[in-house]
Amino acid sequence: MPRTLEVRVDQVGPVTGNGIVRTHSVAIDRPVEKGGADRGPMGGELMLLSLGGCFLSNLLAAIAARSADVADIKITVTGTIGGTPERFEAMDMRVVARYTDPELMRRLVSIAERGCLVTNTLKAAVVLSVTLEREE
Repeated sequence: MPRTLEVRVDQVGPVTGNGIVRTHSVAIDRPVEKGGADRGPMGGELMLLSLGGCFLSNLLAAIAARSADVADIKITVTGTIGGTPERFEAMDMRVVARYTDPELMRRLVSIAERGCLVTNTLKAAVVLSVTLEREE
């Protein structure tokens, strides 16, 4: 049976929205140079954040389930914009962490990628790549 998630975005100023998720809220705006007030990230930036956040959540769960020796995870998500109308044509996630077992870490990244709702959704629409690097 399908499940649903729901969020709400309310206008709170001439160019600013307030995104509401459960008991959390986030300002959504454009930078000044795009006519906004720069009170929060743009929707496209939030999309990239949601990809990184979903992936990290799944990665941390996989690490915890295996008591893996992994620390200091940093994920950088880069979106490449193109096309008419503009859209993300590609997204790249760079995962940097300290870990002792490279093979296990590759497996954990693969588990997180398969378990992430956002990666599963976006793979059908954009070129999505994940790169793992080891922090020394």
